[in-house]
This record gives sequence, C-alpha cells and structure tokens, in this order.
Amino acid sequence: MISKAVEQMLNQRKDKFLIPAEIVANVQETNTLDHAFLVLTKVKYAKIPVLDNEQHFKGLLSLAMITDTMLGLTGIETKNLKELQVKDVMQTDVATIQPPYDMEEVLHELVDQTFLAVTDEHGIFTGIVTRREIMKAINYLAHDLEKDYQLTERE
Repeated sequence: MISKAVEQMLNQRKDKFLIPAEIVANVQETNTLDHAFLVLTKVKYAKIPVLDNEQHFKGLLSLAMITDTMLGLTGIETKNLKELQVKDVMQTDVATIQPPYDMEEVLHELVDQTFLAVTDEHGIFTGIVTRREIMKAINYLAHDLEKDYQLTERE
C-alpha cells in the first residue's frame, strides 16, 4: 500500500500524467505491416498503440514484432509486410487503465512497461500514461516532500 502522503503528492500532479490520444502515434489494426513499419521507424518509439476504426484500443505493436515476420530461412524477406496486417502480429494481452487512476496499480504496471494505455469505460483510447511522466512526479516528490510534510526519524 502506498503511503497516504506520497499518494496525495502524486495525485497533485495527476493531471500531467495523461498524454492525450490526439498526439500519440498509433496504427490501425487493419493497416499493413509495411505501413506500420514506416510509422514505427519515423516516430522512433519501441511500441505504439493499435486501434480499430472506432478508436477502441486493441493492443500494442513493436518494431520487433514486425521484423520477426521478415526473417526467412535465407535472410530477410519483406514481401510479408504487404500481405500481413497489424492485427496478425500485435500484442493483445495488454493491461489498460481507466480514470481515475489507481496510483498503486500504475506504479506496479510501469515497472515492466514504458507506458500504459488509457481507455474510457467503452474501451475508447484516450491516451497514455508514461513511465517518464511518473518519474517526473517521483522526482518532484523526492525534492519537495519536506516542504509539505514534517518528517521524523524512527528509532
């Protein structure tokens, strides 16, 4: 369980955690892998969200998932990129969160992931909460805890 003081301080910065969907690079589940390969290469992210035509979150796609389909017996074969769709290779067993965020869950999930997809109650993708933004809040907490709270040492 997170300390109440720590949770309060993190919650003060909660509005800065969400990076809105409008500015998050994503691909559609029906895009071909060659299109997704170009998007991932241009944005230089390790993984990006996959959405359907109605903006529902469907999973994640990484460059490694795409390049894995290119490995043939005699070398790299790119023909699969035009034939396969994102939904053929994407990761679907992905944890998502909904507002209001449970900070303990967010911290726990971000240990192994660089970001968490945020959806509304209908599964519509609303953005991401990144490890980077949480680390900024932890940095704030580490530097400002004593400004808001009086700490005493235990014997």
